[in-house]
Amino acid sequence: MSAASHDAHHAHEEHDDHGGAHGSLKDYVIGFVLAVILTAIPFWLVMGNVLPTAQMTAVAVMGLAVIQVLVHMIYFLHMNSRSEGGWTLLALMFTLILVVITLSGSLWVMHNLNTHMMPTMAHDMQQMP
Repeated sequence: MSAASHDAHHAHEEHDDHGGAHGSLKDYVIGFVLAVILTAIPFWLVMGNVLPTAQMTAVAVMGLAVIQVLVHMIYFLHMNSRSEGGWTLLALMFTLILVVITLSGSLWVMHNLNTHMMPTMAHDMQQMP
């Protein structure tokens, strides 16, 4: 009976092994440095008023934000095609497809509502009852 309780006790000690590849200290440092750089560049772009227009600055900041999301997914979340048999990457692709469908559909509906329902000029609004 003592051997059975000893085996049961050791069965719970192996719960930390998930079978997935975790990053090394070097990977975490690289990810951290990239994240700091990708945070500092947009801050510099906005505070220094480096680009000629606000639209160009916004596009640059959004582009760097997308790159930072990818850095976090690769270096900190360890998402690749090998982790968990590729299921995490498949779930990510499914989520991205749903987000694109939702956002593009929302923008399409809002554009059509704006085009077909809103008066286009102040003159049109004055003629309304």
